[in-house]
Amino acid sequence: MRLDKYLAEAGLGSRKEVKQYIKKGQVTVNDQVEKKDKAQVDPLKDVVTFAGEVIKYQEFYYYLLNKPAGVVSATEDKKDRTVMDLFAEADYRKDLFPVGRLDKDTEGFLLITNDGQLAHELLSPKKHVEKEYLAQVKGVMNEQDQQTFVKGIQLDGELTLPAELMIDETDEEKQTSTVRIVLKEGKFHQVKRMVKACGKEVTYLKRIRMGGLALPDDLAKGSYRELSGEELEQLKASK
Repeated sequence: MRLDKYLAEAGLGSRKEVKQYIKKGQVTVNDQVEKKDKAQVDPLKDVVTFAGEVIKYQEFYYYLLNKPAGVVSATEDKKDRTVMDLFAEADYRKDLFPVGRLDKDTEGFLLITNDGQLAHELLSPKKHVEKEYLAQVKGVMNEQDQQTFVKGIQLDGELTLPAELMIDETDEEKQTSTVRIVLKEGKFHQVKRMVKACGKEVTYLKRIRMGGLALPDDLAKGSYRELSGEELEQLKASK
């Protein structure tokens, strides 16, 4: 890999900026000053430093974000704050993007990465990767609704894949329910529309799991962190 590409992809700056660092003798490779931006480096073997600090190369980044309500699942938006606005400057990279979308008012599990291949496999309709949601519902959901979810519901002229509706709690007096819903696809506003098709209304929605990885209890709303190696393997095993 070219030295300038290594430094740029490591987040040190743009290609133009890192070329200047190299030209000024601020970069070393294996303790030797390297002034050629085209010099080849091995990310796995060579030690590259800038101004005395080791610059580690990492091709892919994986962050788990506990999305709060009020921000949109996009890299940029002219009107609203996006999930990328929640990132600290030190962690932000232009190539990061959210895997799939959560509605603006929906909270919870959102993977942020620059690994396009993994994102494609997690979202592919052919893979049927499970997404689990916690929902507060206006109306009392029942066994008939559970059967309706299993059979599938017509949305936009298409029958949804079988989905699982788990009823955690109901309140007959307040006419409310707390449920968990497991989908194997991701149609537009699917959870809300499926619940509405049963004559009820979602008043709160949070995604709590994607594939084999659940949203950690200790990850505060609006916070994010890098996935551990074990967590990444759990996610990859889902596809």
